Order: sequence, then structure tokens, then C-alpha cells
Amino acid sequence: MAKLYFQYSTMNAGKSTVLLQAAHNYRERGMVPFLLTAKLDHRAGEGRIASRIGISEAAQTFTPEDDLFSVLEARFSQDDVACVFIDEAQFLTKDQVWQLARAVDDLRVPVMCYGLRVDFRGELFPGSAALLALADEMREVRTICHCGKKATMVVRQDDTGNVLKDGAQVQIGGNETYVSLCRRHWREAMEH
Repeated sequence: MAKLYFQYSTMNAGKSTVLLQAAHNYRERGMVPFLLTAKLDHRAGEGRIASRIGISEAAQTFTPEDDLFSVLEARFSQDDVACVFIDEAQFLTKDQVWQLARAVDDLRVPVMCYGLRVDFRGELFPGSAALLALADEMREVRTICHCGKKATMVVRQDDTGNVLKDGAQVQIGGNETYVSLCRRHWREAMEH
């Protein structure tokens, strides 16, 4: 039975690693996975899903303007796709999450979304909010704070390590920009 899945976490939890391993498992069994990632995030190169541990793979990109149901329909006309994998799912729009839910229901294909739950201000990304509302199954990919507790929040830092409290919700970056923290240490850093 096809389902819409959402695996979420903070930065540096291994979401992309889990995605790439799952796609590999499908291929190893002779099945075709279809990988998508946000065009906005091109740190590893446009159209690449990459993990900090050094593995990566090509993927088709999506923008907020794309109708993902149509994208999937077109792809399915070329191959017998067994599963759809979406990295950087926080950058999906609410409409795109509904399009993915329609693909699960009408095309009967599992869709696995991986992304951040909240931004550096502790607010849900629109794509994540829609996935939390619509996903059939959700799973937290865990990482830890410097204190050893589960990290559920992230802070954004400037070039000198100062915590930023304001700014656009989206700023592409990695370890040089973001630090995952438990809620207590996030509150202390953000002075909440």
C-alpha cells in the first residue's frame, strides 16, 4: 500500500544519508527509485543529493512553481518507478504536498520526503507544516546537541559564530551556518 512519508529532523541528522541508502536498497532489488531535490539548494551541485559522509547521487530538481503530480506522471510514463524520494522537503509548497498526496493515492506510489521541521527561529517551514498535516507516516531522524540531549532546534550563525535572531527563513548553508541544539540550549542562544 502506497503512503506519504515524512522523515524530519534538524541539520546534520543524516536525512540525506538515509534517503540515499533507501534508494540504493530499491535499486539493489531491481526496482527504480525516482529522486527529487530542491533546485534552491545547490551546495553539492545542481541536481545532486549529497550527504556529509561523502555519498551523493543525481536527482531531478523542483522549484515552487512545479506541479509535482504532473512531474511524477511524466516520469512514470518512462519507467516503472517503485518509490519517489524527495530531499529538502521543507522547500515544498503546501500545494506541492497535496500533489504528492494525490500521487500516492492515484498513482499508487510511495513518496518518501526528507527535510527540516523548523527553521532557525523555531517556526515550521510551509512544506514541513503541510507534510505534518498530510503524511501517512512520520519519523524523526535524531541528532544530538553538544550537551548530549536530542537536538530538535537549529540556530543560524554569522561568519564569526554569533547567533542570528533575524533574517529570511531560507538561507542555504551547512555546518558553517547552522548548529543543531536541544530546546534548552536553543532558548539560551536565542535569549527566549
